[in-house]
Amino acid sequence: MAAKGNGLDGLPAEKWVELYTIMVRIRQFEERIMPLLKEGKIRGTAHPSVGQEAVAAGVCGVLEPRDYIVSNHRGHGHCIAKGMRTPEMMAELFGKATGSNKGKGGSMHIADLDHYIIGCTGIVGSGAPIAGGAALAAKTQKTGQAVICFFGDGAINQGVVFESMNMAAIWKLPVIFVCENNLYALSTPAEKMTALKKLADRAQGFGMPGFQVPGNELRTVGKFTREALERARAGHGPTFLECKTYRWYGHSAMRPDTRAYRPAEEEVEWRKRDPIALARKELTEAKILTPETVAEIDRSIAAEIDGAVAFAERSPDPSLPEIFTDVYAPY
Repeated sequence: MAAKGNGLDGLPAEKWVELYTIMVRIRQFEERIMPLLKEGKIRGTAHPSVGQEAVAAGVCGVLEPRDYIVSNHRGHGHCIAKGMRTPEMMAELFGKATGSNKGKGGSMHIADLDHYIIGCTGIVGSGAPIAGGAALAAKTQKTGQAVICFFGDGAINQGVVFESMNMAAIWKLPVIFVCENNLYALSTPAEKMTALKKLADRAQGFGMPGFQVPGNELRTVGKFTREALERARAGHGPTFLECKTYRWYGHSAMRPDTRAYRPAEEEVEWRKRDPIALARKELTEAKILTPETVAEIDRSIAAEIDGAVAFAERSPDPSLPEIFTDVYAPY
């Protein structure tokens, strides 16, 4: 699929096609897992990130391969955008031996150190100190790596997040704190959890720059991320990015999707800001995408996700002795 045009914002056209494709891959993966969970094929729960694809692609898509990410319970998109293959991810959700974590992590605890994905975590805010530790190691060892820490608006008042941001600022660690503000922590509006109008203003108390970013705009998310990366790699310390976005569905695919806590008009307005549609329009106007390219991407990703499901379905369950492995670090 040949990209056209001269690119945007200093990135070649091929890179923009790659970022758009990542968004489509995330969308189709997430849309596919919801019915699979209802059928009982996916074990445990899953938290879809449909509607938030521009944050994952705009942040992870501009990282170097050796940069680290730490994610949260809604982390499929981050992992896909960082390079994880969908067959191993799907098998992990199925609890199969061929999964990225041998079926032991499931949806909320996917990790892949080969792609520098330290891991997702179901404990709200707990990724912040892990990201800080990785950033401290990178700085101490002078590796030039940066670390991305993803968390949601529900984690913004967690003490461990405060402590991690404070230490990162004091020690000028190469970490970017990315708060995906999708307006609700499960069903609690962000405005009822903090009096701040902009969650990004929280960064001022730690002496680091903070920016509120339109999280459904791929190009803008990428721009702010690249600037934060330059700051981190130059030794100037952390940056806080509040990416305002919106999840289209309920908190998790396992819960009844009533969404009674959200006004219907609000959902309609945010769906008009579909990040994939916005990116498609902008890249088409820039002559980077064509209708033919868009259709080809849709077809190829659909075939990929079909293959991922088939791989997961035919994969074996973990053997019983496997329960005793990966329990302790080698001694």
